[in-house]
Amino acid sequence: MNKLKTLLLVITLIFIGGTAEAQWKKNKANKDTKIWRYDLECEGIGKLGSKLVKVWSYSKNPKHAISRGMKNAVHGIVFKGYSGGGQGCTSLNPLVKDPEAEQKYKDFFDAFFADGGEYLKYVSAATDGRIAPGDRLKVSRREYKIGIVVNVLTDMLRKRLEAEGIVKKLNSGF
Repeated sequence: MNKLKTLLLVITLIFIGGTAEAQWKKNKANKDTKIWRYDLECEGIGKLGSKLVKVWSYSKNPKHAISRGMKNAVHGIVFKGYSGGGQGCTSLNPLVKDPEAEQKYKDFFDAFFADGGEYLKYVSAATDGRIAPGDRLKVSRREYKIGIVVNVLTDMLRKRLEAEGIVKKLNSGF
């Protein structure tokens, strides 16, 4: 009977340890990318109502940069926009023009950009998930810059922000 109790105790401790480690890694990834450090560029012409972009995420761990790329891409469309370039790209202004909006609507954006949050409805990977060799750069001894190509549904995203009153409707006048 003591062997059974000992075995159950060991299994329980292993499970708790594994769960705690997974949570720690998730928190580390969030902390690693929470400062919104990324670059956004047009990658080409997307489907109607969407933008095809490459987002470059910075992180100490390349896996964190990859996992946060979609979140960074949506954040970039909402708050930064991008300049034009090749592949028929024109510049895109950010959907939210008010620099104070992220703090003004903090509760909304915290929930929107939470892990598994609503931002995932507006972004999808444009490739099979593999990172091209030129898109995985080591920028310092302890930091990587990882580029991924994603498709952001800008029209739907704008409508969501309009519904929240964060941006004005296009037909509301100036």
